[in-house]
Amino acid sequence: MAQHVTPELKAWIVQQARAGCTPESVLQAMRAAGWEEAVALDAMEDALEGFVRTLPQPVPPAAPVRPHLVLDGSPRAIDVGDRIVTVHVSLRRPRLAVLGNVLSDEECAALIRAAEPRLKRSRTVQTKTGGEELNADRTSDGMFFRRGESPLIQRIEARLSRLVHWPVENGEGLQVLRYRPGAEYKPHYDYFDPNAPGTARITERGGQRVATLVIYLNEPVRGGGTTFPDVGLEVMPQRGHAVFFAYDQPDPATLTLHGGAPVLEGEKWVATKWLRESEFTP
Repeated sequence: MAQHVTPELKAWIVQQARAGCTPESVLQAMRAAGWEEAVALDAMEDALEGFVRTLPQPVPPAAPVRPHLVLDGSPRAIDVGDRIVTVHVSLRRPRLAVLGNVLSDEECAALIRAAEPRLKRSRTVQTKTGGEELNADRTSDGMFFRRGESPLIQRIEARLSRLVHWPVENGEGLQVLRYRPGAEYKPHYDYFDPNAPGTARITERGGQRVATLVIYLNEPVRGGGTTFPDVGLEVMPQRGHAVFFAYDQPDPATLTLHGGAPVLEGEKWVATKWLRESEFTP
């Protein structure tokens, strides 16, 4: 004799599910009550599918907010309050843009004047210990301004914050670098290697780096471009212009391998702003 699944049976199956009973135990109880296994399985599937549809659907986690430019509609310019920044190049992979008019000529010159007496041979992060070291791959001279240390620095930091929608306090101090003829910085990543033993110490002060702004303070006669080998791009220095690139994860898949090509004639001055996940404490 054919067995018919009733609404009452489906309600009982849902009741058992709400009570935390396993499907195996429900099936065993139905078989003990005389239900054929095939009928019982069909009844359970039908009842539980209907039950699941009544449950509130989980909301997928929002993607983490990262420094970014608002480029919807392909704007030619971005109003950052005290300047109109122009957009010259935009890439999706990597997340990169070449921008103009980020700094005025006067601001570029003022940064160079303020930085020059404090320049020392540039160092890189020592990934084994979290300290710093001299590196043959980087042959520039550099210095760091303290965050907000002067009205000039405060004005630039506030502008960059508005430009990339990231808090001032989540940025490292503005670094100024000078590359003499022959100086370079071989291709590298700006994020900290998550597998290096010193990374835990480094990221205690603000988490991972998530984006970079390189701002050109002058124009060497030849050479000195910022190269992105993974995508075959070279950005030539132009005073007041900048290249912005972001990396959602500390991984080569971001295509943010980059370097400073050797200066062939003249000098190159740049200001670099590294942005962290959270508040950076010097």
